[in-house]
Amino acid sequence: MSSYWLGLAGGLFIGLAAALLLLLNGRIAGISGILGRLLAGDQLPTNGAFILGLILGPVLYTMVFGHPPVITITAPWPLLIAAGLLVGFGTRLGSGCTSGHGVLGLARLSPRSFAAVVTFLVAGVITVTLLRKFSL
Repeated sequence: MSSYWLGLAGGLFIGLAAALLLLLNGRIAGISGILGRLLAGDQLPTNGAFILGLILGPVLYTMVFGHPPVITITAPWPLLIAAGLLVGFGTRLGSGCTSGHGVLGLARLSPRSFAAVVTFLVAGVITVTLLRKFSL
């Protein structure tokens, strides 16, 4: 049951951070856009602080719980690299990522974000179905 509480707390913190970024800076908390602006040298303090917070999250978790978060990745590196490239391509194609569309886009009742999230979910269901059917 405790894993549910951690997930709830994480979701609340994500929502709070996204809402504060929108209210205080007028920016959407889409990670692809934030990282893109950071790499372009735009709004360095805000974008840098956001990315730094993402990096320091596991450090804070380790300090609070006494061990790093448990992450198990069983896929081979070539598949992970290909998946990452496809996610990057989809992010550009969809004009944003799941965090921007899913967290704030839906909250703002954006039709484009609704279409993007439906597309993400349908693609995910199809992918899992195909992988389960054809995996060795």
